[in-house]
Amino acid sequence: MFSNFIDGLTNYEFLQNALVTSIVIGVVAGVVGCFIILRGMSLMGDAISHAVLPGVAISYIFSINFFIGAILFGLFASIIITFISNNSKIKGDTAIGITFSSFLALGVILIGFANSSTDLFHILFGNVLAVQDVDKWLTIGIAAIVLIIVWLFFKPLLLTSFDPNMAKAFGVRVNAYHYLLMALLTVVSVTAMQSVGTILIVALLITPAATAYLYTKSLRNMIFLSAFFGALASVIGLFIGYSFNLAVGSTIVLTATSIFLISFLVSPKQIHLRKKVLRS
Repeated sequence: MFSNFIDGLTNYEFLQNALVTSIVIGVVAGVVGCFIILRGMSLMGDAISHAVLPGVAISYIFSINFFIGAILFGLFASIIITFISNNSKIKGDTAIGITFSSFLALGVILIGFANSSTDLFHILFGNVLAVQDVDKWLTIGIAAIVLIIVWLFFKPLLLTSFDPNMAKAFGVRVNAYHYLLMALLTVVSVTAMQSVGTILIVALLITPAATAYLYTKSLRNMIFLSAFFGALASVIGLFIGYSFNLAVGSTIVLTATSIFLISFLVSPKQIHLRKKVLRS
């Protein structure tokens, strides 16, 4: 079975593209996911991943690259959520729920006007085995830009994630970095459509980062571990999906979940916590 997978990598370009794309998406989703869970914004990742659906549908209707429409709608959704949260008594989760459901409903309606239902099905559930060379290089380019931005603005992102009030006291533009992170989240969500689809994007964003959080208290180490777990889940999930003719996006997510469950049982943090609970 493993030899068949290796033979496929040697002989089939589509599988090579799928492997490279899956690893790149796993790495960049793991990196951005660390900041998402530290800020308690897991629901935001879910909302944006679904809010891009109308943009994808419109892109197909007007025969333009779906990256354009999806990114525009994702940024628009994040701006709406942040504006409602900051300018009303409505809490963030309520604003997310309103925006998420509205954009999702709009996307479902627009799908009815789109001609290519098969492609939209792949957007919803992912089809990394259908990635072309241009998509692979576009994914690599976007991932490189995202990782460079995280590296350049690591310190302010770190400070605003752990203590936004202190960041304001030091003169850091907290809102600006919030919107920067939302932009990165949107771009990564659109990129991850190819591997896991809009339905499962939030799992690839959150699960590797949550797994890494079980092993370390350092954000820098957490980022490297999360990227590793994201890439590992992508490789193993692709192998399982290809070998057993299963939906690769789903197998990647289930692999990431399995790694989390194993880590939940064996990580030093959890072992120490269980001993503490037993002593008490």
